[in-house]
Order: sequence, then structure tokens, then C-alpha cells
Amino acid sequence: MSTRTYDPKNVTITVDGIYITGLGESMVEIAKDENSYETKVGAQGDTVLTKINNALGTIKITLQQTSPQLAYLDRLANSGRMVPVSIISANDPKETTSVTEAFLKKPADRKYGKEAEDREYEFQALDLKME
Repeated sequence: MSTRTYDPKNVTITVDGIYITGLGESMVEIAKDENSYETKVGAQGDTVLTKINNALGTIKITLQQTSPQLAYLDRLANSGRMVPVSIISANDPKETTSVTEAFLKKPADRKYGKEAEDREYEFQALDLKME
């Protein structure tokens, strides 16, 4: 039996070259918006495998309310500017997610109460690459 250790400190997120710090408990979630392949079966049982070339994806980054990058990400969301995004997990196994064109859909929702609330930013990735 082989035991491996996952360390969240081995995950780095950069947006347009800026390191994102003050990450929330769930940190980051990455998903393709569509399957990579689809199958179709004809009336006689013949199968066709179709490659889906849609590279769209969604990246959700969760930050603590005290993250120093909140104002930067809010300005970025309001600008509509395209930026590169990179997420690297140096854990075992090493995983890399890269995007050359992504935009923030909107500024994070804000909550103020007796406890600090996380802020979630959602990027629309136009050319998501997961390796």
C-alpha cells in the first residue's frame, strides 16, 4: 500500500501573472463546459464517436474576505479584459491547467456579517487546457 500526501500549499494560481493569495477553504474548481467526445448509435448498432472541439471551461476561485487580490479581481471583472490563468498543483500527481484567454463573469458577491465570508470569482475560459 502506498500512502501519498496532498498539500494545498503546493497549488499555485496566477491571473495575468499575479499570484492569488488568501485562498478560501475550497480554493479552486476547474471544469470543462462540455464533454470531449460524444457517441451515437445507429438503428443497426453501428457506433460513431465524435470529437467535440469545444475548449470552453469554467474556473471558480474562492478567496477569503481579507485576500489582498479582491480589489484587483473586482477591477478585472468590471473591465471585461481577457487574461491568462494558470493553476499548477505540484502534488503527486502533478497537474497543470492553463488558459491564454479568460474573463471574469462578474465581481464576487459580497456578504458582511458576524463572520468573514468567502468570495467566489468565476472565470469563463475560452481555451481551457488540462494536463
